[in-house]
Amino acid sequence: MPVGTYILRAILVLLSVLLGHQMMPASLHPLDLRGPILGLLVAGLIIALEYLLRTLELNVLLGGLAGLLVGGAAAGVVVALLPVEGIPDLPPYVVKGFLFLLFGYSGMAIGAARGERFSPGSLRTAWAEGTQRHNYKILDTSVIIDGRIADVCETGFLDGTLVVPQFVLRELQYIADSQDTLKRNRGRKGLEILQRIKKGPDVRVIVSETDFPDVKDVDMKLIELAKQLSGKIITNDFNLNKVSQLRGVQVLNINELANSLKPVVLPGEIMRVFILKEGKEPGQGVGYLDDGTMVVVDQGKKALGRTIEVSVTSVLQTTAGKMIFCRWPEAAAFVEEPRRDSRLGDRRDLVRNGRDPRVPDRRETERRDGERPGGLAPIPPSATPGAMATALASGSGEDRAPEPPHETGGGGAAALPHGLVDRPAAKAE
Repeated sequence: MPVGTYILRAILVLLSVLLGHQMMPASLHPLDLRGPILGLLVAGLIIALEYLLRTLELNVLLGGLAGLLVGGAAAGVVVALLPVEGIPDLPPYVVKGFLFLLFGYSGMAIGAARGERFSPGSLRTAWAEGTQRHNYKILDTSVIIDGRIADVCETGFLDGTLVVPQFVLRELQYIADSQDTLKRNRGRKGLEILQRIKKGPDVRVIVSETDFPDVKDVDMKLIELAKQLSGKIITNDFNLNKVSQLRGVQVLNINELANSLKPVVLPGEIMRVFILKEGKEPGQGVGYLDDGTMVVVDQGKKALGRTIEVSVTSVLQTTAGKMIFCRWPEAAAFVEEPRRDSRLGDRRDLVRNGRDPRVPDRRETERRDGERPGGLAPIPPSATPGAMATALASGSGEDRAPEPPHETGGGGAAALPHGLVDRPAAKAE
């Protein structure tokens, strides 16, 4: 400890003893040393207080000093208002001293406990907030349940004060107590998101008790509160977004923020996409990027269930999201595999010798009907070449020649049809 500190303490003790002697002079006959002893006690208390203050931080000292000043001012107001002279059996100075001691100590204790608010950084922040306008952002029920607002707050991109109205909390509690499992889970998720945001160190969250009994709709209450606080509404509700803009209230839409953060694609770029399903138009295929952006591919139906390389032709930005239209350069050269029919089998298996058996030949149909082409008279079954050959080959085993036809005038055997030659059968060997 420096030598100067001991010198200051010695001076303090000497002055305290002299002050006590002035208040109550010391005497040896009779012995009366109450004044100097009182001065020594006061000097000891001051030195003990010095040791205590050395262990405290500056912001705690500033907080305690500020609390002491505020407590003393409050005690002066109370002493001025109360008739302390009228209290029986108590001198006025005792009552005044007690009140100053009580208020001063209470203010010093409270100020020391809130000493972090008196740090240089906090003082500069408080000064800046006092000179600038408050930046309030009011949270909607939909954006709380969505949950992405917590991620935005943790990244530090959102500044100012987040305001959670009491009627929004009641709506969340009502949803969390719903009998529907889906609604109940969504309500509980919203309450968990609020707890997560409130625990974050970068964003200040306050609950507003302001309500508008005359307004029944929650969306209209949000708009009225935003007008009263001169703040902005954070929401995912498309209808609330439009109504707020019509009423002159600024809106921060999380969906629009997410769309603006998606990667930008330009016409002519090449990308790989998995064709998941067919499109609305004939021949179109639909796929999705990793961020959920829909990709519509012309003639992409041929590559259903495949990952292909496509070329971007145009990009359509809507309030619901972004759509990318592409074309498939290899669509013309791609041969789509035919789909097999479980009932009829492959058509390639059915078509043999250049003829489909499911389509009957007209000549075979006519022959089955027993008609000659061109509409001629029917041919007797026994006169067909096949029947004659069968009859010649199926003999009784004896070597005999067929009987020649008898030429009769009218009642004999029928003459051979025109174009057929009667030849003897070959002799069996």
